[in-house]
Amino acid sequence: ELLTEKGIVPGIKVDAGVVKIAGTNEETATQGLDKLGARCADFYAKGCRFAKWRAVLKIDMANHCPSEVAIRENAHGLARYAAICQENGLVPIVEPEVLVDGTHTIQESAKCSERVFAAVAKELHDQNILLEGCLLKPNMITPGMDCETKVSSAEVAFYTVRTLSRTIPAAIPGIMFLSGGQSEEESSQQLNAMAKLTGVPKPWYLSFSFGRALQASCLKAWQGKEENVEAAQKAFLERAKANGEATLGTYAGGSGDTEDLHIKKYVY
Repeated sequence: ELLTEKGIVPGIKVDAGVVKIAGTNEETATQGLDKLGARCADFYAKGCRFAKWRAVLKIDMANHCPSEVAIRENAHGLARYAAICQENGLVPIVEPEVLVDGTHTIQESAKCSERVFAAVAKELHDQNILLEGCLLKPNMITPGMDCETKVSSAEVAFYTVRTLSRTIPAAIPGIMFLSGGQSEEESSQQLNAMAKLTGVPKPWYLSFSFGRALQASCLKAWQGKEENVEAAQKAFLERAKANGEATLGTYAGGSGDTEDLHIKKYVY
């Protein structure tokens, strides 16, 4: 009620975390579909208007990951979740995250992400999802964290938008990127570069749904202390403003923390 009074639309994470898929190389699927309809109906009654569900896939070129089994399982789960959300009045945020763990190149990341995003898009079609009524929260296309070849923000922007343009229907209104363990500054710079990119189709609104890259400076300033609340609020607003500018391609850069926020096999 407090959020609604302030014009903020509440949402909720509805998945129940990941479990290993038997017969794969430590790949995972997201659980939580059991009784999801009843939970979504209850969340709607309590004021929620959107939900999110995170599917996690890894790149391991030597072991042929992501496997077709993992891709199919996660795409199916995302689409079932989206259908159940829409049936109960919630806008589903569909989150297929291809992790940055590993030594893969940006080209390998693009290839694997194309396979994942295409499978998700097909499942959304097959399960009659109202595409205009959902949002996508994908990873940006970057090299693996342990890849020796580093790339520029312009390259990340090109490969990310190209991957999306090859796989994601224009009917989906918005792409809300996750930060995936990039630093605050990296995340903002990559998004800014995408907004400035020309010569590649961008039919969707490109924006952000960062976690760590939006909150890190805020949490560092706060430290759980009452006397630091004002400083924490200032830090949070600064990052929100910077990322808002990045969606327009007007972020000047330099205001974000450059600390690496990557956590291997990140779960929450």
